[in-house]
Amino acid sequence: MTSSTFSSLFKIFTFTLSLWVLFGTTSGQLSPSFYSLTCPMVTPIVTAAVTSAILQESRMGASLLRLHFLDCFVNGCDASVLLDDTEDFTGEKSASQISNSARGFDVIDTIKTQLEFQCPGVVSCADILSAAAQASVVALGGPSWSVSFGRRDSTTASLNAAKSDIPLPTSSLSDLISSFATKGFTANEMVALSGAHTIGQARCTNFRDHLYNENNIDPSFATSLKANCPSAGGDNNLSPLDASSTFFDNRYYNDLLNQKGLLHSDQELFNGGSTDAQVRTYGSNPSIFFSDFASAMVKMGNVGAITGHNGEIRVNCRRAN
Repeated sequence: MTSSTFSSLFKIFTFTLSLWVLFGTTSGQLSPSFYSLTCPMVTPIVTAAVTSAILQESRMGASLLRLHFLDCFVNGCDASVLLDDTEDFTGEKSASQISNSARGFDVIDTIKTQLEFQCPGVVSCADILSAAAQASVVALGGPSWSVSFGRRDSTTASLNAAKSDIPLPTSSLSDLISSFATKGFTANEMVALSGAHTIGQARCTNFRDHLYNENNIDPSFATSLKANCPSAGGDNNLSPLDASSTFFDNRYYNDLLNQKGLLHSDQELFNGGSTDAQVRTYGSNPSIFFSDFASAMVKMGNVGAITGHNGEIRVNCRRAN
């Protein structure tokens, strides 16, 4: 082999190796280091934007966490929840479970704009949703976890899937267990993920029946809520999901122990069923809850993720390229 031939082969090998380093993970599993070379500022940019949004409105942290959940529960973590309706499809935003509760789209737009300026065409909207959820929990005092990246974005969304896949505030315990099981979660993981309701608020229309027509609720607690949620009217009036709804803690489970769950589906976790013991554990040991929640969120971020050469990296999170 001549020296010139060897030199040419070495250059080809070096170039191939560099491509593997840059893009090799796109066909494999999600990885925390996916953007280490192509967009190393992704996490600081997301964290700064989320922190700023929460400082302006503390409720935004809960909204961004819920947005990630809504996305992953409908056809996987593919940013389909962000797509606006088109002539070709009616998207998930139009589903009643989403249209009246999903918020934070403008925050995701802001993050996407910043990332497109920093590293155009690199970071997916699905990855932004996952990172924003983690940053929100941390900003509100909750646990941290390692966010893996490498998701790609869908090019379409499904109204019917959104209607059928998202658990309702009227769900029974068996409904909740079944709904989460279809996404690969155990009953224990469902209870841990339900702890996301330690932050945020809910609309009167979603808990009115629990106040007026059910008896597994503390009477004084119900009375205190009725002023803001009358038996008729006031559908959009908001009440906190737990007594410390701007902090990520384990108060949600202690409220359930005292029959002060805001939603019917919340109180179902502690209502004489199979999950009562776990609620007691989380109520008395926040560190166990934090650990289980973080682990479940890592698993949540893997649900139905598009990787490799499937899907796309949207330039605008609201529409396909």
